[in-house]
Amino acid sequence: MNVVRLSNVKVRYRGGEGLKNVNLLVRNGEFVFLVGPSGAGKSTVLRLIYMAERPADGQVVVGQFNSNAITPKEVPFLRRQLGIIFQDFKLLEDRSVYENVAFTLQVTGAKRKDVKRKVLRALTNVGLSHKRYKMPHELSGGEQQRVAIARALVNDPFILLADEPTGNLDPVTTQGIMALLEKINARGTAVLMATHNYSLFESRPSPRKRVVRIENGMTST
Repeated sequence: MNVVRLSNVKVRYRGGEGLKNVNLLVRNGEFVFLVGPSGAGKSTVLRLIYMAERPADGQVVVGQFNSNAITPKEVPFLRRQLGIIFQDFKLLEDRSVYENVAFTLQVTGAKRKDVKRKVLRALTNVGLSHKRYKMPHELSGGEQQRVAIARALVNDPFILLADEPTGNLDPVTTQGIMALLEKINARGTAVLMATHNYSLFESRPSPRKRVVRIENGMTST
């Protein structure tokens, strides 16, 4: 089953064309690397998937949602089915680890008992349940990224979108984050990871993984 499909997508920006012709397919349970140099359009592709941007031409299909038909009111429902991980973590500095992860559920009106159960499960899955009362500034960079991953997982998404998730981390911590993403993927969650670091997939080959390259606004495999 396909969970994400971009077909002949173009995005135009002032001063030039951002994406000329992007085609991308992510199937259920796949681990796909979207690789290319800085400025190639990797982040734009992810923004198209969670509908922060719309294509000038072509279409983006995510689950049952289509960029040509989705309404503004439907966008939040789409995003609840996605897990999004950023390079700079985007944690709330005035809230604890538990509260950062819980916030994702609380804004949807989830019941308190469900919030507690899901948050503790997500933190256990990333190995941080023992640090649930810590504040973000008390954590290492790798731990902060694990909190961000827990937050992305807490809604049981069918796909994780990871935008340079190891870009600010040292090599040892990077390997730990990659192992965690692989573990999540092995449980059935699709992963689309945007990165300019080719060594991430070259050093960790797997039949489950696939590479899509983006450069000069176009994709290739």
